Amino acid sequence: MERRAILGLAAIATAAAATPAAASSGGGGSSSQASYLGLPTVTGNVRRPGGSLGVMTVEIGVDTPDAALRARVAQSAPRLRAAYAQVVQQSAAVLLPGAPPDIERLVAQLQTATNTVMGRAGARLLIGTVMVV
Repeated sequence: MERRAILGLAAIATAAAATPAAASSGGGGSSSQASYLGLPTVTGNVRRPGGSLGVMTVEIGVDTPDAALRARVAQSAPRLRAAYAQVVQQSAAVLLPGAPPDIERLVAQLQTATNTVMGRAGARLLIGTVMVV
């Protein structure tokens, strides 16, 4: 029993010691991390060259420097995911078998969906990986 208490206290002390060090590292990463909201991967169905179905996946995040808009983005996350799913599914549906997706067009459509859901510009869409399998 005492061993568990000692290990628990050691873990708490380690976490407490690491927190100020991470906060004092002035690389600027903490401010951008606070403005970034990562969303779950969005998928759409595509036709593969053999005629079978495939999947297009898109990793999406939203960067919002404005604190008031950031709170609204967090509250609107389900609406954003629904709008993104619709855009990705439409882009995947018109994709020719074996052809790569048009990333620039996809980003423009996703940014338009972001602005429409939020009601104004200010939230910048960021994409990670776009993969067709």
